[in-house]
Amino acid sequence: MARAKKQKNIAVLISGTGTNLQSIINHIKAGKLKCNLAVVISNKEDAYGLVRAKKAGIPAYFIDHRGISRKKHEQKIVRILEKYKVDLVVLAGYMRILTPYFIRKYKGRIINIHPALLPSFPGTDGYGDAWKYGVKVSGCTVHFVDEGVDTGPIILQKVNPIKENDTLESFKARGLRTEHKALPEAIKLFIEGKLKVRGRKVVVRK
Repeated sequence: MARAKKQKNIAVLISGTGTNLQSIINHIKAGKLKCNLAVVISNKEDAYGLVRAKKAGIPAYFIDHRGISRKKHEQKIVRILEKYKVDLVVLAGYMRILTPYFIRKYKGRIINIHPALLPSFPGTDGYGDAWKYGVKVSGCTVHFVDEGVDTGPIILQKVNPIKENDTLESFKARGLRTEHKALPEAIKLFIEGKLKVRGRKVVVRK
């Protein structure tokens, strides 16, 4: 009898409400994502994503970044990731810029979701920046993380058109629903071994 293939362990790093985390939890529960959500880590003690993780029975850690260097903070995170033998690190609303130390440690194994169509509107307010600029079409991007800010090779993008009667709030709400589809889709491609990075391009294998 063939041995069952070992599921990959993923970690999700958050700083806030964790709606993308909840989407990942839901996809795993529904059998649409065949991986083990091993651990959730937040740099904010009051992040509601930690509550979501605990409700789902997932180990959840608050690692305070205040008063220590970025590298020391990341070393604490790495110790937890190593404890849980993490294969993929998912940044889902994690509002910290990672240092080269962390990125090199998990090179090719860190993905991030950004609420705009990169390379347009990088940074912390993709929705607000796109809205203020007056674009007709925005969306979200899932990309590998490199040593720049929102500059890594793009795995996939999904479009969110801005409608005539939209408010910033309705645009963001629809955008979040788009994110909740995009991130699990990208994780699925990774855990199935379908992603190959060639220079700046990510090739999706059939």
